Amino acid sequence: MTPEKTQPERMFGVVVVGVGRAGSVRIRDLQSPQHPPSPLKLIGFVSRRELGNINEAKQISLQEALSSTEVDVAYICTENVSHETYVRQFLDAGKHVLVEYPMALSLESGQELWKKAEEKGKILHEEHIELLMEEFAFLKNEVSGKELLEGTLHFTGGPLEKERFGFLAFSSIARLSWLVSLFGELAFISATMEEQKENQYQKMTVNLETVNKRPLTWIEERGPGLKRERHINFLFESGRLESIPPPAQGNKNIFLRDQDIFVKKLLGQMSSEDLAKEKKHILHCLEIADKIQKYC
Repeated sequence: MTPEKTQPERMFGVVVVGVGRAGSVRIRDLQSPQHPPSPLKLIGFVSRRELGNINEAKQISLQEALSSTEVDVAYICTENVSHETYVRQFLDAGKHVLVEYPMALSLESGQELWKKAEEKGKILHEEHIELLMEEFAFLKNEVSGKELLEGTLHFTGGPLEKERFGFLAFSSIARLSWLVSLFGELAFISATMEEQKENQYQKMTVNLETVNKRPLTWIEERGPGLKRERHINFLFESGRLESIPPPAQGNKNIFLRDQDIFVKKLLGQMSSEDLAKEKKHILHCLEIADKIQKYC
C-alpha cells in the first residue's frame, strides 16, 4: 500500500495585497490547516501601512511581491479604486490573480484585464462570495422554474465613499450579480440617482428588463443609520416572494469556498464551458454598471 500524499504535487506561493477585513480573512484562511491539504502557501502580505508581521505572515514590499519567483499568485483585497492597477501589475509580472469584486470600475477596463490574463496564460478570478451565501441559495431554489412577472430588490446599508469604492453601481455590483444569476441576462432601461453629499446619503434606482420583457427594479440605498438589509418583492405567475430567511449557518467560510473555486482553476479542474460562462456573467454585470453610470 502506498502512503497517502500529505503535500500537493504543485504548490503556489501567495501574496495578499491589502489587509482590511477581506485581506485579514484571506490571510487567516491561507494559514489554517486544510483537508485535503491546500496547494496554496502564504509568502507574505503587502500593505501601505507598516504592520510588521501578522500571525507569522511577513510584510513585504509591492516591488518584492511583483519580482519574487516565490510568488505565483496575488490576492487583491484593497479598495475598489485600486483593483484594476494591482491586477494589471501582477498579470504583467506573470502572476495569477484573485481579486475582490469589482475587478475594475468600467467595462472597458474589465475587458482589457481579461484579455491580458488570456495573453499571459494566467488565471484571473473575480471573487463572488455573494453567490455562495445561504440567502442566495434559498432564492435560487425558490425562483427555479417559475415565470417572473415583475420584481424588486432593494438593498440598504451604511455610506460608501465614492473616492475609495467607485460609483454605486460598481461598488454594489453584488446585487446586480444576484439578479443576473437568478433571472438571466438583463437589459438596462433607465436609472435615477438621488444624492445628499452633506448627509452621506445616496439612493440609486435602476430599471432593468428580462429577456421576456419583464420589469426588474434594483434599488441601492446608502446612508448613516441604514441597516444592512435586502428587501425583495418578486411576483411570479404562481405567487409572490417577499422575504429571505436569515442564514442558519451564518454564511460560514464563504471566502474559503471562493478560494476552493480559484484552486480548481489553478489546477485546471474547471471546464472551459464553466470558465466561459463565468467570464460572460462578470462582463455582463460590468456592462450594465457601466451603462448605469453613464446614464446617471
